[in-house]
Order: sequence, then C-alpha cells, then structure tokens
Amino acid sequence: MTANQALGNLKEALGGYLSAKGSGLTDRAGERVKDLTGRLTDVAEGKGGGGGSQDGGPRGSVKATHIMETVDVGVPLRTVYDHWTRFEDFSDFTKGVRGVNRTDDTTSDWNVKVGPSARSWKATVQEQIPDERIVWTSEGAKGSTTGVVTFHALAPALTRIVVVVEYYPAGFFEKTGNLWRAQGRRLRLDLKHFARHVTLRGDEEVEGWRGEIRDGEVVRTHEEVLEDESAEQDEDGYDDYEDDEYDEEEDDEDEDEDEDVESDEDVESDEDDGPVRDPR
Repeated sequence: MTANQALGNLKEALGGYLSAKGSGLTDRAGERVKDLTGRLTDVAEGKGGGGGSQDGGPRGSVKATHIMETVDVGVPLRTVYDHWTRFEDFSDFTKGVRGVNRTDDTTSDWNVKVGPSARSWKATVQEQIPDERIVWTSEGAKGSTTGVVTFHALAPALTRIVVVVEYYPAGFFEKTGNLWRAQGRRLRLDLKHFARHVTLRGDEEVEGWRGEIRDGEVVRTHEEVLEDESAEQDEDGYDDYEDDEYDEEEDDEDEDEDEDVESDEDVESDEDDGPVRDPR
C-alpha cells in the first residue's frame, strides 16, 4: 500500500467515523480508523506490512496507542484553523506543550510533558489543506507518532475538530505508561484547553499559516494562498455589485412600466365616462 492510498483510506474512515457519531456505531468505525493509522505509520516509516519496531524487535512486540478525540468549538472554522496553525502559541494555554520552535514551513521541534516524562519531538507536516486537515509524522527518542487533525463546519459559528493519533512508545517507562493511556488523557485535556483558548478569543483576528503542503512539500506558500483568497473575495464582491446594478435597472424598468400602466388606466377611465352632455 502506498502512502497516498493509506492516507486516502484514513480520510474515508474518518468520514465514516463522523457519520457514525450520530448512529451509535463509533466503536466499529473507530477500529477501522485505528487499523488504517497503523498502515499509514508503516508506510511513513518505510516498513511495509511486517517491519521491525523502533527498538529493533518485531513490530508486534510494541503496543501502539491509538487515540481519537473530538471537540466542538463555538467559533467559525477559519478562525479555529488559523489558531491551530500557530504552533508557537500552544505552550501559552496547554499544560502538555512546553515549547514549539518552527524550523521551516514543514518541520518543527516540540518539547512536551506527559506525567513525569519530558519528551522532545521533531514533527514533519506531510499534508496541509487550509481549513480542512493537517497530516503529520513525528520522531523522538521516546517514540514516534502519525496523526491527522480535520476541521468540520457544523454551523457558521460552530466547528468540530477531530484528532486521530497513533503512538509507538520506546523505552521502559513509555511502554509501561502506555497501559494507563496517559498520552490519550493528555491530548484530551490539551484539546479542551485549545477550545477554551479559541472561544475566549473568538473576536480577535489572528493570522495563521495558510500555505498548502502535499507529500511533505510546500506547493502553495502562505502569501500565495492569501492572494488567491483575496482575488476570490474581490471577484465575489464584483459579482454582487453587478447583481445590485442589475436589480436597480430592473426596478427602474418596473417603475416605468407602472407609470405606463397608470397612464393607460387614466385614458380608459376618461373613455368610460362617455360623451359630455350639453347641460342645456
């Protein structure tokens, strides 16, 4: 299975999971997402279906943690997305993230804390579509992860965030802590902190990174996307202006027709009165 195929299947499974949220089938849909994130990790690490684990043993000897969390934020989708892309701000409102240093448009260094364990990660964005999704992989001394976060507009001022992460621990403590799902609890709490942070600042204008990434490469820069979005807005505004102008012309024509009709009615009224009689 190629990386694109695995990613495509993961997106399809995510769609099924969101549909299942309303029909009580989340367990089955969730298992499918977990299975596909595993395949995506194998592809990303170049291990195929039966590669070895990060610590040299067979892949099956390392128990992976599959995490899936959702949160609804009462803010428009674009605002939520722009806040999410400001990685450097995460340490201001989360307890798990100690600091983030963006190396370039696709890579960043993360310092995080889960319980008594401190960790460092180098994250690489594999795919990023503005206002839709971000797919990443990360490598660290104590484990590796593959994840995807998607953004869904439920209403003009209501956005759902879905995060799916697969984590392979390395080291004794990491593998033991994995039994207690510490990573899942940390993500759940930090996701709530993010939602609170964005909600409290919903009226503030923030500038996120709106570039587009495909296969780990930037295909449209932040500036290029902003220019395209501005051009689209200008075009929409021009169309609206033309519509308004057309409506005004129609209104003028309607008024002229109304005046003509009134004139015709006056003529007909005079004719109905018949000839004027001689009062003598």
